[in-house]
Amino acid sequence: MTPTAHSDVLHERVSEVVARAELSPEEFTSLALDIARFQAAYQPALARLLARQGGRLETLSDIPVVTVEAFRNLRLAVHPAEQDEQVFFTSGTTGDQRGRHFFRRTSTYRQAALRWGRRALLEPGQPAPRVLCLAPAPATPPESSLGFMLEAFHAAFDAAPTAPPRWLLGAEGLQLSQLRVELALASEHGQSLLVLGTSFAYVYLLDALGSETLPAPAQTTLMLTGGFKGKTREIPVSELRRALAQAFGVSERRVIGEYGMTELSSQLYEGTLPGGELVGPSGVYLPPPWLDVTPVEPVSLQPVASGEVGLARFIDLANVDSSLAILTRDQIRRVGSGIELLGRAPGAEPRGCSLAIEALLGR
Repeated sequence: MTPTAHSDVLHERVSEVVARAELSPEEFTSLALDIARFQAAYQPALARLLARQGGRLETLSDIPVVTVEAFRNLRLAVHPAEQDEQVFFTSGTTGDQRGRHFFRRTSTYRQAALRWGRRALLEPGQPAPRVLCLAPAPATPPESSLGFMLEAFHAAFDAAPTAPPRWLLGAEGLQLSQLRVELALASEHGQSLLVLGTSFAYVYLLDALGSETLPAPAQTTLMLTGGFKGKTREIPVSELRRALAQAFGVSERRVIGEYGMTELSSQLYEGTLPGGELVGPSGVYLPPPWLDVTPVEPVSLQPVASGEVGLARFIDLANVDSSLAILTRDQIRRVGSGIELLGRAPGAEPRGCSLAIEALLGR
């Protein structure tokens, strides 16, 4: 079987899992190990890392884990560049080498994003909402995984999916007057509203509004994602959630946090939407069944004891053609079936991260 044919088989297996949105721990482990073996066979950096660890692939903890920093230094892909369908870049800052995630096919990414996003952001049985994107229009083709996802959400969720997406943040700044027009149109047509935005964009909106409130429909839902990256004043998430609920005149439970990153193909959400399919407390992010999120010890990279804090290790089955297992410097704690985000690990790069980078680079 050629690498491309092997990849297609694995994509179809993941697609089937995403479609039914459930699988047993044994099924997850079996599919994860099959993907890990495929990646080690065709990705030299992952093969080096696996060999450094002893070459065994029998449990989830045996899967080679790469750090997000590795996406800046290496081409982590099992396919050659001429087969790239899409390349997503991290936002980065001036002077930084941007991380890159190479996709041979984006259909699995799109399917996974829509499957979990629908459960988190839409109420079953309700009419399709009017979708607003409090974000700049992405490049063509999109360089941002978030921009790609927002376009997919508009096409799949909006009451008029063939209309152009409504991007309300551009080079000229926030289009507050257009936002007011969109809110009025939603009310006039009896539509619910789904607003998709970043923390930065929402703070920008609140600063522009001052004490003003917006006449939003009662069934307005706000998706809140991303950090601030130094672009504006930073405020605690709880304060931002409260301020947004007041500005739009909705319950705080309708302000739903999303956690995603360029290096992953899957996202996590809070399960707070009244009547929604995901159910969980505010501040707890729920992963889809095809994404394992485990707090690990920063040196050994082994899972920590129940209830303890560790670095976030992701095993994302939808990352078929890149790296299955990702380690971040985000500190997390397991809470029921979800995780609590506790901020970035302080101080220098954890030893486990630097050792992984050295192995990937063949040092």
